[in-house]
Amino acid sequence: MKQHFDSLDTTLLHGGISEDAATGAVNIPIYQTSTFHQQELGKHKGYEYSRTGNPTRHALETLIAELEGGTAGFAFSSGMAATTTVLSLFKTGDEILISSNVYGGTFRVLDKVFNQFGITYRIIDTLDLSLLKKSFTPNVKAILIESPANPLMTVTDIAAVSKIVKAKGALVIVDNTFMTPYLQRPLALGADIVLHSATKYLGGHSDLVAGLAVVKNSLLANRLAFLQNATGGVLAPFDSFLLIRGIKTLGVRLSRHNENALAIALFLKSHHAVESVYYPGLKDDPGYKTQKKQASGAGGMISFKLRKEFDVRVFFKSLKLVALAESLGGVESLICHPATMTHASIPYEIRQKVGITDNLIRLSVGIEHKNEIIKDLAQAFERSEKTK
Repeated sequence: MKQHFDSLDTTLLHGGISEDAATGAVNIPIYQTSTFHQQELGKHKGYEYSRTGNPTRHALETLIAELEGGTAGFAFSSGMAATTTVLSLFKTGDEILISSNVYGGTFRVLDKVFNQFGITYRIIDTLDLSLLKKSFTPNVKAILIESPANPLMTVTDIAAVSKIVKAKGALVIVDNTFMTPYLQRPLALGADIVLHSATKYLGGHSDLVAGLAVVKNSLLANRLAFLQNATGGVLAPFDSFLLIRGIKTLGVRLSRHNENALAIALFLKSHHAVESVYYPGLKDDPGYKTQKKQASGAGGMISFKLRKEFDVRVFFKSLKLVALAESLGGVESLICHPATMTHASIPYEIRQKVGITDNLIRLSVGIEHKNEIIKDLAQAFERSEKTK
């Protein structure tokens, strides 16, 4: 019988399928095979073809389902492959509500791909629950939210939104990339589907690209299993192995990410170069109370706006430790310019409306010593100040 652990820290290491049944290996092997020998017609050992199912991927999918408290998990070749497969649950005439600031890739696939198939979207402020209630039409079949949202760290009350949406008979989809199940469990708050760009915190080492989805009930599990197999954007065995390995250290990494991020957010808040800081771990942040209610930490993501007296380009060029790069959630600190990088696919007018301005900077705080990160940011601020 599978052992249940009270601590999520222990489940990260020993949850799912943590031992190889055939050999007793404490790490699930990389089953690097495309197909499986069948004993006779219609009789096999549980696997037929690696697109349909692979033991290494299955171990990962079982683990993420357990961590999120779901019925089943699904592993994909990227976060966008996971999102695309989940959005394929819908049909022509359906409408998806999305948060006013979401990852640019999510917006792009809805705007440029699913729109062509007659699946539409509408951007709403998920902080306004009365507006959410008024936004429903018979065509609305789901809401897709991020909390905290990318890149402005807006915190949506997942339980409150879920209650409204479920009463309307629609699905609640939550992108939990920034929080991971270690800090936040959307299914327990009422969501139906959880998405992850596992490239980020779950992998944690900037050495793989992967996506995960977890569903709440068996009906959704059956539908998503069909789509995963039919469309084929599955995660390879080697990357599945790497992701399991990354998840094992998620607890210790996130503890350091949280500690560092709070220290750096306080530093940014007090620095004269910074116009505003977006971090739900700060007590005066608008999302602080909701974040504390539904999550066990604020995470390692911070956004801030640079004052006009400072040159954004010079600031980025002056950084020495913190790397200017796409992505987030790795052990190293990464920084980016959302308007021209992660959210460039969102039209300028929408970016301006929601606050993704040209002076907005997004920082993924790594696990280096916090004083070293602060020192690097401070010298870049100093170099980027315009001459008077």
